[in-house]
Amino acid sequence: MAESLYAPRSGAPLVTLLTEGTYPHSHGGVSVWCDQLVGAMPDFDFRVIAVTGTGREALAWELPAHVAEPVSVPMWGPDPAGTAPRGRRLRQLIGTYERFLTALLDPAAESHFAPALYELARAARDGLLAPVLRTDRAVRTLTGVWNRRDLPVYAARPTLHDALTATDLLEHALRPLAAEPPQRGVAHAVSGGIAVLPGLVGRQLHGVPLLLTEHGVYLRERYLGYRTGPYRWPVKALLLGFFRLLAEETYRAAALITPGNRYNRLWEERGGADPQLIRTVYNGVDPAAFPPAGPEPEVPTLSWAGRVDPIKDLQTLIRAFALVRKELPDARLRLFGGTPRGGEAYRERCEALAAELGHADAVTFEGRVDDIRDAYAAGNVVMLSSISEGFPFTLIEAMSCGRATVSTDVGGVREAVGDSGLVVPPREPEAMARAALELLRDPRRRAAMGEAARLRVIEQFTLRQTVDTFRSIYLELALGAHESAAPAWPAEVLA
Repeated sequence: MAESLYAPRSGAPLVTLLTEGTYPHSHGGVSVWCDQLVGAMPDFDFRVIAVTGTGREALAWELPAHVAEPVSVPMWGPDPAGTAPRGRRLRQLIGTYERFLTALLDPAAESHFAPALYELARAARDGLLAPVLRTDRAVRTLTGVWNRRDLPVYAARPTLHDALTATDLLEHALRPLAAEPPQRGVAHAVSGGIAVLPGLVGRQLHGVPLLLTEHGVYLRERYLGYRTGPYRWPVKALLLGFFRLLAEETYRAAALITPGNRYNRLWEERGGADPQLIRTVYNGVDPAAFPPAGPEPEVPTLSWAGRVDPIKDLQTLIRAFALVRKELPDARLRLFGGTPRGGEAYRERCEALAAELGHADAVTFEGRVDDIRDAYAAGNVVMLSSISEGFPFTLIEAMSCGRATVSTDVGGVREAVGDSGLVVPPREPEAMARAALELLRDPRRRAAMGEAARLRVIEQFTLRQTVDTFRSIYLELALGAHESAAPAWPAEVLA
């Protein structure tokens, strides 16, 4: 990576972005959103604490001079350096870890989660936590909690393999606690989950206000992912307990929460967030950067843009396309977007499904496209088949380009589309196919929907509105309009 040109400026407001698997090392909607905010605020200084995979990821975005060199927190890189303590310090740390584990599994002990988390954070900054969690003592501590007959997990008969698996997953999930936390300015977590951990510590140690933006609901996506995950129920119960209590602590600690749609707000309120501290801020695009797409393709074509990932549910889209092609044999499905590392098997399953259904010749994976507008122009109708979304950029970009859309009714999709597109239930290929056929057979309706969609973006979802809102929020928090709550645990926990 080229040497950073960043030099902090006296008096410039400082924002530390907290990210996971997105900006500045990956492409995608959240990364686009981060780049838009950063690029539109050259009078602010920005730092980035980025939770990454191995720590060897290259930058996917060119960083302007007012952004410091990112701090990478690798989840799956080499084991952190350090040696487990002995004697009294080890006993104290294991005792804290036992309280932490108990909070994840025993509803009566959930109040111990936050104090234990911050004490584990102190050990992580001292280089002690990861080495302790890699010891037999940590595994025995978990099996001891699991073997409590009064806990529901006992009935699932957790095994030693379960304990080894769960301990390893927790060790990796807690690694962000070792990162140097923000010490001034505003900490802005652009998702929930483990990316927030340095922000929680920065709030407790230095009083740095924490701003949380949820594009999708992190906890809901963990539930969806673990439902089909390879782990046994005891492991899932422990990890989902961690993500649930972490979400609740994040909602409690945040000075302000800015969901990307009203649907997310319902989850946040259910998780304990103060409704008075929630403000919906929609994603926005620059209509001038996404002008009307121009003539449609002559062959009836459905286009899709995004990352090739199970949460995008391309298999339902392919099944829907197979039904469309029974009615329109010349139809084509063009899929634009990259395949994240580790996602190759999912893409292969999608390709195999298209072949199995007899449509491999009409379903094309185009890969990343240099200009995303080409992906929208490639279709008569732009499709979105996700099972989870926040307020998807691909949808409002396609709308700005004047294309009619068929989307699944998830997250903020219905809020984005209004009456300017068709919305169908997720995981229902028959409903998706019917909607696509309606539009493919009616060019006049497509054109009217496309015009209405662009007008809707211009009136409600512009980038300028988004940037102006966050600029005012950053200044509001930096000036102390929303003061963090006082710590609720003993001072020695925060030392």
